[in-house]
Amino acid sequence: MKILHIPATLELDLNEIKNIKLQGKIGLVTTIQYSHHLKNINKIIKNSIIVGYILGCDISNAKKIANKIDSFLFIGTGKFHPIKLASELNKPVYIFNPETNNLYQVSQQEINEVKSRKKGSYIKYLNAEKIGLLISLKPGQYNLNKALQFKKKSKKQSYLFLFNTLNTLELENFPQIQSWVNTACPRIEYKNIINIEDLQ
Repeated sequence: MKILHIPATLELDLNEIKNIKLQGKIGLVTTIQYSHHLKNINKIIKNSIIVGYILGCDISNAKKIANKIDSFLFIGTGKFHPIKLASELNKPVYIFNPETNNLYQVSQQEINEVKSRKKGSYIKYLNAEKIGLLISLKPGQYNLNKALQFKKKSKKQSYLFLFNTLNTLELENFPQIQSWVNTACPRIEYKNIINIEDLQ
C-alpha cells in the first residue's frame, strides 16, 4: 500500500503572541502543525531563538540548544511534549495554547508525577521475573530488532507481543507478565509499562 503524506497546518492569532512577556533567552519550540509560524513569533518575542518542532517524541532539536537558553516556550495544545522537555532538560517550560490563548508554566508537580511514575515502573521492572516486550507494527514505531536485541541481553523471561493498535485493557489477559517494556510510542501509559529508552 502506498503511503501518502499530506502536510497539515494550524493557524494562530499572532496578536496574542505580543502579550507574552518572558525574561531571558527563550527557545521557541512547537509541533509541526504550527512550525510555519516560528519565524514570525521569533520577530515578535525579543531574545528568542527558533528551536524548531518536535516530531513525535523526538526532542533532539531542543537538546541541541538547551545550554544556550534560559527557558522554552512551547506553542501547542498538548502537555506531553512540554512536560517531556521540562523533565528531561531541567529548564523552565512555558506553554502557549493557541486554542485558548492561555500562557502557563509546566509545574514542578507535573514534572514530579512523571518522574515518580517512571521510577515506579522501573522498580517493578527490576523485581519482575517475566516481562512482555510491546512491539508496534505501525511505520515509525516498528522496533522488532530493538526488541529482539533487548530480549537477547535480558536475563528475564521475555515474551514478544506484536500489535497494530494497542488496547491496554488487553494486557490484563496476561497476569503472568509482571512488567511491560514498550518499544513503540513513549506516549503509551499504563501501569507496569516502562519505555525501552529508560532501560538503556
